[in-house]
Amino acid sequence: MTQVLELQFETTMGKTATITIDEPKPNITASEIQQVMQTIITGNVFEVKSGAFVAIRGARLIDRQVSTFELGIM
Repeated sequence: MTQVLELQFETTMGKTATITIDEPKPNITASEIQQVMQTIITGNVFEVKSGAFVAIRGARLIDRQVSTFELGIM
C-alpha cells in the first residue's frame, strides 16, 4: 500500500492549490503538517497561476492499494 499526502492551500485569487507528497514519513501528525504548511506560506515558497499561497485549506493522507491479476499472458 502506498500513501500520498496532499497539502491544500488557498491562493491570492481564492483558488485551491495542492502539493502532493509521495510516501510521507510514518505517523506524521496534524501539528507537523500544519507547521510545514505555515512555513511554506510564510516563506512564500511556491506561486502558481492563481497567485501565492495565503492560507491553509486542508490536508489529507490517501492510502492506495494496487492488486495485480496474473493473467497467464506470455
